[in-house]
Amino acid sequence: MDRSGKDAWRPPRACDDYWSEFRHCKSLKNRFHHYYTYGASPSCQQWKEDYHTCREWEKHRAAESKEALQKSERNRVAEQRNFTPVWELRREPPRDWHMPLNQEKPQDS
Repeated sequence: MDRSGKDAWRPPRACDDYWSEFRHCKSLKNRFHHYYTYGASPSCQQWKEDYHTCREWEKHRAAESKEALQKSERNRVAEQRNFTPVWELRREPPRDWHMPLNQEKPQDS
């Protein structure tokens, strides 16, 4: 394989990963969960398109396939940034992390 820029690029995921995501998206369990959570059925078409685009890239190394996969992944990452995390991640441990727990205080059960 040539190490030039055109041949060195690889899709962000393996093509089988796109197909696995599509199958998971279409599963009854996921469709029920998505409908319960969001009130609508999930749209799984993009996973299927990405799978076919990835296979097209593997066969022909077309620039259009490469750009389509990159655009799809960028959209997916941008969509994930819209959701705020439930917990704020710590940058350092609490100041009193090394102190023993208060054993005398009754714990809630």
